[in-house]
Formats: sequence, structure tokens, C-alpha cells
Amino acid sequence: MPTFWENVLRFPRFFISSIIGLFLVIFGPSLNLLRKPQTAIIFFAIFSSLISFLVITIKAMLNLE
Repeated sequence: MPTFWENVLRFPRFFISSIIGLFLVIFGPSLNLLRKPQTAIIFFAIFSSLISFLVITIKAMLNLE
């Protein structure tokens, strides 16, 4: 029975490390692109336009203004 509780306590650590690994695998290549100034400017322009589009859309959906 002690093995069961040890495994139960290990599960949250495994979950957190799996999520961190997933984010690193997904965003790792884009972080390498940010080292070049030209691609960094393009990346931030696209990212900021996406965020502003989402904010405007959510405000319109919720009738906020």
C-alpha cells in the first residue's frame, strides 16, 4: 500500500513536467526565431495584432464599450 501513495504523490510532478515539456516543444522553434531582429519585429507585430483582434472581438461579444 505505501507504493500506491508514493505513486499518487508523484503524479502532480509528472503532470507539471509534462506540461512544461509540451510548452517547450511547441514554443521552442519560435523562440529561436526571436534571436533575429527582423523576424522578432514580424513576430511581435503578428502577436500584437492577434491580441488586439481578440480584445475587440470579446468586447463586441459582451457588449462592452
